[in-house]
Amino acid sequence: MNGSGLWHAEQAWVGHRADDVLIEVADGRIKAMSEGVPAPSGATKLRGWTIPGLANVHSHAFQHSMRGQMESGGGDFWEWRTKMYRAAEGWTSASYLGHCRAVFREMLQAGITAVGEFHYLHGLGNELGEAVTQAAIEEGIRVTLIDACYLRGGLDGRRLEGAQKSFSDGDADSWAARMDGFSGRDGVRVGAAIHSVRAVDPPSMRIVAEWARKRNAPLHIHLAEQQAEVDQCVAIAGCTPTQLLEREGILGHDLTAVHAIHVDDADIALLGGHEVSIAACTTSERDLGDRVGPLGRLAAAGSPICVGSDSNAVIDMFEEARGLELDQRRATGRRVHHQPDDLFRAATIGGMRSLGWEAGELKAGMLADFITIDPPNVAAKANLDLGYLMFCRSARDVSNVVVGGTTVVSR
Repeated sequence: MNGSGLWHAEQAWVGHRADDVLIEVADGRIKAMSEGVPAPSGATKLRGWTIPGLANVHSHAFQHSMRGQMESGGGDFWEWRTKMYRAAEGWTSASYLGHCRAVFREMLQAGITAVGEFHYLHGLGNELGEAVTQAAIEEGIRVTLIDACYLRGGLDGRRLEGAQKSFSDGDADSWAARMDGFSGRDGVRVGAAIHSVRAVDPPSMRIVAEWARKRNAPLHIHLAEQQAEVDQCVAIAGCTPTQLLEREGILGHDLTAVHAIHVDDADIALLGGHEVSIAACTTSERDLGDRVGPLGRLAAAGSPICVGSDSNAVIDMFEEARGLELDQRRATGRRVHHQPDDLFRAATIGGMRSLGWEAGELKAGMLADFITIDPPNVAAKANLDLGYLMFCRSARDVSNVVVGGTTVVSR
């Protein structure tokens, strides 16, 4: 991911639409950007709309194997979760490497240049986590391995059962010791996760957060995806999950809360006041029958919004990003909660910051991660426009992908 060279974009988004943009790359970073210049000899020509690479903030790669198998028979989230546990079993490092390579290849073809893999398959220690990072390296996608601490079956302290047992290290200190066994590599970051308030007790939450913050590593958590979790937290802890995180000192601008669907006004104020990023996973949330979170209000309160594919039933960051807006339209009966540039930011720099990468913008000094989209076959829409891009383009329209100055997709 330390390539060098020249790329000439027919049109590019550099904070505004620009024509004939020369992108100079040295050692994997953008060295210089020039607008309105002809393509020099030897430059790779990018015909179409060139934008920063997309960020997939929240992925469970193993759940990709469930595609098409869960769409009959009915059931709620909790019944789906029981079936999901079966999909988590039986992986070897070799089989998981091959599986993750295929998932990451699909992500690259969809224009995703960085993925956050929320990982809790710990039955083989770090072996499956290492398979994730090796798969990313071999395919050429950046990965933030967000390794999750998972210790109990509920806020009432119930023990783990069945497949859940393989998710656990026994206690948070053992989790931290195992985490110290990961080694950094080019294109790989290691982050931490509190799986959820139901799966990690408060003292252990603090250990996980301390581990991440000492290393300036991303910190993530599943938050308030289901009303049952909120109700149990109120009954046992006397407060909502968000308020519990505030009480334990977990909230902060370095935290990303995944879902944040069942949050009340006080929760929204806390999350926004601490500038906690919110990762919405709109296609997975629809698939699971989740409700629609108050994303517009969270953004207005100060929380940056980003997007993820979660269960990977769909891998398309354009669909995830426009889902931020379209789902709220149906939930509220009103239109335009987010402008197109808000959706674009969620899919690019908002996600990259959540994952700890200096990417998501086309400007000097940033990582040289950029993609090119085929423009529409309509003369009146020939010019790059964020409204058309975010609401009318899809993963299928990605024609070229560059990660760290190296072309990884060209078609």
